[in-house]
Amino acid sequence: MSERRVLVVEDDPTIAGSVIARLRAEGFAVAHAGTGPAAVEAAGRLKPDLIVLDLMLPGFDGLEVCRRVQAQRPVPVLMLTARDDENDLLVGLAVGADDYLTKPFSMRVLAARVHALLRRADRSTAPDAPIKLGPLEIIRSERRVRRDGAEAHLTPTEYDLLVYLAERHRSVLPRERLLAEIWGWAEGYGTRTVDSHIKALRRKLGADLIRTVHGVGYALEAETQ
Repeated sequence: MSERRVLVVEDDPTIAGSVIARLRAEGFAVAHAGTGPAAVEAAGRLKPDLIVLDLMLPGFDGLEVCRRVQAQRPVPVLMLTARDDENDLLVGLAVGADDYLTKPFSMRVLAARVHALLRRADRSTAPDAPIKLGPLEIIRSERRVRRDGAEAHLTPTEYDLLVYLAERHRSVLPRERLLAEIWGWAEGYGTRTVDSHIKALRRKLGADLIRTVHGVGYALEAETQ
C-alpha cells in the first residue's frame, strides 16, 4: 500500500517541524504549507488523505482554508487551535473539520487522532436501507440526511455520529462509547469533541431530536411515524 499523504498547515516553524517529524516517523508522506493560500493550492495539487490545519494563519485563517478545501474535495481535517473557545470549535466543525486539538498537545495524541480519522475514513459503508424516524430521514446509500424534506449538509463525522445514534434509537449512549466507536479513541478524555459535534447536529437538524442525559451521554429520540 502506498504511503498515506498528510498535509500539515502550520505557520510556526517549531510546531510544524515537530508535527512533520512525528507523522513521518509514523509512516506518512508529509507536505507542508505555512499560509492559507498556500494550503488551498497544496490541497488541490497533492490531494492529501488528511489535513492537519492550524486555525490562525497568514493570508486567511484555517476556517477559510477548510471551507475552500472541502468545497473542492471532501477530506478529513484535524484542526489545531491555540484558543479553547467553544465558538471557534463550533465554527470549525461547521465548515468541515472532523476533530480538533488545543495547543499545547502531545505528539502521541496527535498521531493517535490522525490514525483514528484515517481508519474511520477507510471504513466501508454498505448501502443499507434508509432510516426514517419522524421528521428525520437518513439515506445511507447516498450518505444524505433530510429533516422535514429539507436536506441537511453534515460533515462526515456528523453523519457517522447521527447514524450511530439513529441505529440505537432511544438508547442512552455514553460519551466514552461514542468516542470509542466514532472517533476510535480508547482514552476517556476528549468528551468535549462529542459535545461539540452534538451541538453542531442540533444546530443543523433542530434541538429537539437529541436528548442530553446529564452525566451520562446522549440519545436520539425522534418521534416515529
